[in-house]
Amino acid sequence: MERELALEIVRVTELAALASAPWMGRGDKNEADGAATSAMRAMFDSVSIRGTVVIGEGEMDEAPMLYIGEEVGSMNGPEVDVAVDPLEGTEIVAKGLNNALSVIAVAGKGQLLHAPDMYMEKLAYGPALCGKLSIADPMEETLAKAAAGLNKKVADLTVMILDRTRHEAIIKILRKVGVRIKFLSDGDVAGAMAPAFPETGIDLYVGSGGAPEGVLAAAALKCLGGELQGRLMPADALEYERCIGMGIDNPYRILNMDDMVGTEDVIFAATGVTPGEFLGGVRYLPGQRAETHSIVMRAKTRTIRFIKSLHYLPNKPLLQEQRTLAAEAAGTTA
Repeated sequence: MERELALEIVRVTELAALASAPWMGRGDKNEADGAATSAMRAMFDSVSIRGTVVIGEGEMDEAPMLYIGEEVGSMNGPEVDVAVDPLEGTEIVAKGLNNALSVIAVAGKGQLLHAPDMYMEKLAYGPALCGKLSIADPMEETLAKAAAGLNKKVADLTVMILDRTRHEAIIKILRKVGVRIKFLSDGDVAGAMAPAFPETGIDLYVGSGGAPEGVLAAAALKCLGGELQGRLMPADALEYERCIGMGIDNPYRILNMDDMVGTEDVIFAATGVTPGEFLGGVRYLPGQRAETHSIVMRAKTRTIRFIKSLHYLPNKPLLQEQRTLAAEAAGTTA
């Protein structure tokens, strides 16, 4: 893939973040998600790819745009798989909390796992632990190996996990061995990426979350030199058969990085909607301007770019409709 594609992709996540940010704290996650999705889909038309959405907003009959199988891009350029989450953390934005992102991953055609919309058990960590851990190990053993690999005491580890009742057994183990725990309300992609950034202070990400988000996080971690291991968790026979139908011959096997994002190049971009562990959120400034913070990375070169952009909002016509809707919801004028 051409290196210029990385900067084209980040322009798409920026617009999606700007479109959804006016809905922060307004309690309407569907409107926030719809704004991000509409803006992202419109901006894709300017990107020089022949893309097919393999992870998106749902099946064709469930989503009006960015549905699985939809073709995106200008239809000039490389043929690629596209994974998107226009607003990763819809509930976060609705409640005005941290770690909401607009996210895109792009890889060569056939490289990204067509992950079914179900839970995936996950274990994510940074470069220092690559090749040293297995999701098949008991949690106590994983923690001991991680501490040894990081030259720390187990009690000095910090583990991130979604705050969910389904994680009660894991949390009980974490507390029993004495690690520090940082809970996430939502934001599975940001959580899995966190161990690859030393400044977050997070050593491991554990627990279950969405399988599509697992693939997006794996794409990011490939660029960052970290790893994510996953294992699908079909809840019933229908979900099991759905895995088979999507080409996953053994839904219960451990998925490694190559299984999820292939062996070739990957480009990952994310823009913060609300402030998070490693990106700031959209910030409104005087003079009808807004500031965004983004990250864009490429696995082939392992180049990581943090981009702070200032946007003059009146010159972004794709945003105007979404801003008007958000203003009307608040009882004001755009």
